[in-house]
Amino acid sequence: MASQTLFELPIIHFSKEILKPNTSSWIAACQEVRHALEEYGFFVAIYDKISSELDKKVFDVVQELFDLPTKTKARNTSDLTFYGYVGQLPHAPLHESMGIPDATTVDGVQRFADLMWPSGNPQFCETIISYARVVSELEQMVDKMVFESYGTQKHYESHVESTTYLLRPIKYSAPDNNISNNIGTNIHTDKGFLAILHQNEVNGLEVQLRNGEWISVEVPPSSFVVMSGDAYQAWSNGRIHAAKHQVIMKGEKARYSLALFSFNHGTTNIPEELVDSDHPLQFSPFDNFGLARFYLSGATQMTESSAKAYCGVSG
Repeated sequence: MASQTLFELPIIHFSKEILKPNTSSWIAACQEVRHALEEYGFFVAIYDKISSELDKKVFDVVQELFDLPTKTKARNTSDLTFYGYVGQLPHAPLHESMGIPDATTVDGVQRFADLMWPSGNPQFCETIISYARVVSELEQMVDKMVFESYGTQKHYESHVESTTYLLRPIKYSAPDNNISNNIGTNIHTDKGFLAILHQNEVNGLEVQLRNGEWISVEVPPSSFVVMSGDAYQAWSNGRIHAAKHQVIMKGEKARYSLALFSFNHGTTNIPEELVDSDHPLQFSPFDNFGLARFYLSGATQMTESSAKAYCGVSG
């Protein structure tokens, strides 16, 4: 259950004025983003590039997706569990989700849509691609701000070039009298760099602070939750916090959510700028998908970051 301690939600406005590089407001925003990810592992982004029309359309097509028969949704398979269909779970009976790999590309979304609608669904494809591309711009903006605040700008372009995006539409059914378990998603940390979460106007996200307290995140309308994962923790040499979080359902409405995850292909090196006498090297170079597979092998608990166990430097 979430703590009742007063907590001021970290909210950052991504306005046109702030996003002008080399201005005082840009530099201040970079520090604000870095501080939020280091201290809390997440923040709320006010980001107005998603029009109200696209916002409505994307939740309409997501609802259409989840209304498909279970056997159709189950065609979404992958050796990486969170890249495929997840549902009908005894420990999280309200949860159902699917994975759309390469969600910012026409081919990636089309491959997924062909599984669900062999006769075609152009509106779904157009809406999902438009949404994923706009949200990926926010993800890359956050990365740029993080890299600048750490003085690691020279690594930014290669980082973006190796980034791939997974979009997970998620449905959390409203709990009913027949289900005593109201868990939407169990306690976990994310395995990629960033997750950009967007929901309909039904709350449920809870995040654990560094002091162990849980807080309910009441997300303002038309905003996004930006959350850092295990890969960013390792890349930052332990500075960035991979926040534990969960979804607990209340009320009588279903919660629809979209999570855009960023993963990197190839070997990720810890920037030399982040290693010094005060911050000795904590992590070895790592493979992001290797980290994900290590976690899925059961080598670490769902509730813990996998980074230390996978690529932590001993001694």
